[in-house]
Amino acid sequence: MKLIVRVVLLIILSYLVTSASWAKKDVKNSVVKIYTVYNTYDYDRPWQMKGQNSCSGSGTIIDGKRILTNAHVVADHTFIQVRKAGDAKRYTAEVEVVAHKCDLAILKVNDDSFYENVDPVQIGDLPRVRDRVAVYGYPEGGDELSITEGVVSRVEHNLYSHSFAHLLTCQIDAAINEGNSGGPVMKDDQLVGVAFQAMSREDVENIGYMVPSPVIKHFLTDIADGKYDGIPELGISTQEMENPDIRLKFGMSKEDTGALISYIDPDSPARGVLRSGDVILAIDGVRVENDKTVEFREGERTHLKYLIQKKQMNDSIRLRILRQKRIMNVAVKLSTPLHSSRLVPHEQYDVSPTYYILGGMLFEPVTLNYLKTWGKKWIFSAPDDITHYYLYGKRTDDRKQVIVLVEVLADEINVGYHDLDNRVVSYVNGKKISTMADLVAAFENNAGKYHIILDERGHQIVLDRSKIDHYSQRILERYKISSDRSKDLQNVPSQMSQKQVFDPINTVVQKGRDN
Repeated sequence: MKLIVRVVLLIILSYLVTSASWAKKDVKNSVVKIYTVYNTYDYDRPWQMKGQNSCSGSGTIIDGKRILTNAHVVADHTFIQVRKAGDAKRYTAEVEVVAHKCDLAILKVNDDSFYENVDPVQIGDLPRVRDRVAVYGYPEGGDELSITEGVVSRVEHNLYSHSFAHLLTCQIDAAINEGNSGGPVMKDDQLVGVAFQAMSREDVENIGYMVPSPVIKHFLTDIADGKYDGIPELGISTQEMENPDIRLKFGMSKEDTGALISYIDPDSPARGVLRSGDVILAIDGVRVENDKTVEFREGERTHLKYLIQKKQMNDSIRLRILRQKRIMNVAVKLSTPLHSSRLVPHEQYDVSPTYYILGGMLFEPVTLNYLKTWGKKWIFSAPDDITHYYLYGKRTDDRKQVIVLVEVLADEINVGYHDLDNRVVSYVNGKKISTMADLVAAFENNAGKYHIILDERGHQIVLDRSKIDHYSQRILERYKISSDRSKDLQNVPSQMSQKQVFDPINTVVQKGRDN
């Protein structure tokens, strides 16, 4: 009799454990392996590609016959196939939408038979610390579906390695390896995250990260109208106010907390509304603490950016600020997407490099892609002055890009300049250069005898304009270059502002960085 009672109790206990499980539903048929063929651009030779390569990742079938995955799984793609778990057939897929900043993408398969016997996975809510989760995917080491288990250990802002965006993340201790990227993180039959990166240092193990459901839902809401607008930003820099003296200096009471505005981008939607020296006390009624954090859930804090990044593009946000000891309420329309205020962009994907060639002189704006041409340790091997702009540069009204003379394609008309490379351009034909469009206009509107290029060290390059006009095509043909400029510069306006005209012949320039 006792044995029967024990068996019954074990059966009941087993049922209770199973019914309380954090992963009741079998989602295997909804998890796919993604095979990507990709080709990246050569930023040393921006008119050509580096050559074909391949990688694999994971994805999840969600409603609307869509596959949710990471942007980095399909970045710079040329051909994509997907395969369901337990299925031998691969189906051709297309990228419908890609959002590199939040590292998410949507794929579609046009063959409806691919979706047979598939139950789309639903998107759940943001999990809490210590919640148990399961990671599904196709990591290296095998070809079949893998499932690892763990718990959520942190919920906070962190860097997304694909885009260098600072967004909400969840840290989990379930194993995440190459190939897991794009796979679902499941809790209570729902997708609560997308696995996307892991810490790979020797002194740590099982520290992985997922794009959490609030970021995923923001992305899906954004693309509901068929296009991706992005994540908004204010276009400002702020600093902490934990020191009591800085709080006193800016007129804060003992009860006040906030973040000090230290910089406003020239194209920020907050320009004219906010000022450097303002203290942000609250955002949409949520108190900002002196360490620049806000409470996003009871007892949990993250960076104040969270309240801005929750909004969709062109939404408005309310700010309570302290200006010269006076409290004010202002509103800002969030019209600029994330990273618009960077002087040197982070890595770019799915877009061709911007370049311009004149008389064998190759010009590009500095990007992280360009810096990476110095290899994995580019931060040590790339020129210090260019690296400094990437790490610390701020946009100003007269410098919104850093333009460099990459190299000189050797020809008789540019003899004496063949060894020049990586020179930051300040002026062309007396015009201050802020963008690549300025550079093109300064060359093409020049009616003088010479083209004169002045770098930020004060060095000059002087070229005969008539020779440039006559022989530039010869140089392009010699180096097998089909166009002297990238597509985005083919419709540059023919006129530029006449402000800041500079005469390099009659002016002494102090060597050093042009600020």
